[in-house]
Amino acid sequence: MNLTINHLQHTGIPVTDLNRSETFYQKLGFKNVMTSGFEFKGDKGKVAMMQNGSVIIEIYQMPEKELAEIRSRKNGHIDHVAFDVSDIDKAFNELKGNGFQIVEDAPIFLPFWKNGCKYFNILGPDGERLEFNQIL
Repeated sequence: MNLTINHLQHTGIPVTDLNRSETFYQKLGFKNVMTSGFEFKGDKGKVAMMQNGSVIIEIYQMPEKELAEIRSRKNGHIDHVAFDVSDIDKAFNELKGNGFQIVEDAPIFLPFWKNGCKYFNILGPDGERLEFNQIL
């Protein structure tokens, strides 16, 4: 297998109040470099990419009816680790061809960043989600 990972792209953290979390990360020196909405099960969620130097943290708030699970956690939760790739379709085919458990049927487009991005996830041996992402 010849999969090239450029670098760790971001860490995704679900939050219960995007504005409160954005303020918290700003106090740590992060700046909001991208804000967007997304659809989940017919409802709208919101996301912000917070950057400090080369570190990017994705904070996202699920739609209201999905928040109960997140609110019930007492110790926080990191949802996924994302790797930057140069060719999302090549990465998808490479991992699929080598028997990795891929969550999505194909790379998913999101209207994030200037021209959007595409991503897909694989599951690790303990169910951890590893995202592969190309900013378009």
